[in-house]
Amino acid sequence: MLDDRLCARCSCVTRSQRFNSTLANPANVSTNLELQNGPEDISGVEQRIIKQADYFEVHNLFSVRDLFNARVHYGHKEGSLDDRMRPFIYGSRLGHLIFDLDKTASHLRDALNITAHIAFRDGIICFFNRNALNAHIVEKKAMEAGEFSYTKFWRGGIFTNANVQFGAVTRLPDLCIFLNTQNNILTQHTAVRDSAKMAIPTIGIVDSNCNPNLITYPVPGNDDTPCAVELYCNLFKAAILRGKQKRREFLEPLNEKIK
Repeated sequence: MLDDRLCARCSCVTRSQRFNSTLANPANVSTNLELQNGPEDISGVEQRIIKQADYFEVHNLFSVRDLFNARVHYGHKEGSLDDRMRPFIYGSRLGHLIFDLDKTASHLRDALNITAHIAFRDGIICFFNRNALNAHIVEKKAMEAGEFSYTKFWRGGIFTNANVQFGAVTRLPDLCIFLNTQNNILTQHTAVRDSAKMAIPTIGIVDSNCNPNLITYPVPGNDDTPCAVELYCNLFKAAILRGKQKRREFLEPLNEKIK
């Protein structure tokens, strides 16, 4: 189910008004559609979509076998385990931790579902990654999905002090997707903390040495191997495109009425 608090965060703006734009009064999706089609119609549609557990059918985007083949089950060495990740661990082999892929699949489907909902509401989605090995994959897939990415060092205060840093009222993302949640092996990505402070929903791939507490939708799994990261990116891209396609299908008859 989509959390009610997240629905209110996704507002409708044109693509030219996206990330880091200065919007004094960003129009809400619901407001725009009410003007076109009446409040009862849009309200009913939104409620129907939100109440469906898997309106965008993200459950069929992957199987547990796909996760296994992409090496999502590989964790770090036993000595690096963060105690907060114990519930997601199946066991260990040759000194390396193994994730429970059934739990990973459940969390990943929840993450894909919220991603599709936010894309449907024309929300801004930003991909984050600090692993140089996977930076190109993340940037490429974010671009193919029509969204944003940031793969360099994150300066603190970009979210929490945005109006001062950019000199104007700034539109923040509606969802942040972290393909890895750490700057290095010891410290958490600064944007994770800043997103939590600003109540921006987050999805994060959390490896066995990570802290999942500040992530809204944690997905336990391997965050290092290129084939695993590419699988995550492809899945999030597919969920975003499904949400945008449903949005186009929904708006098409309304646009026809206006004409």
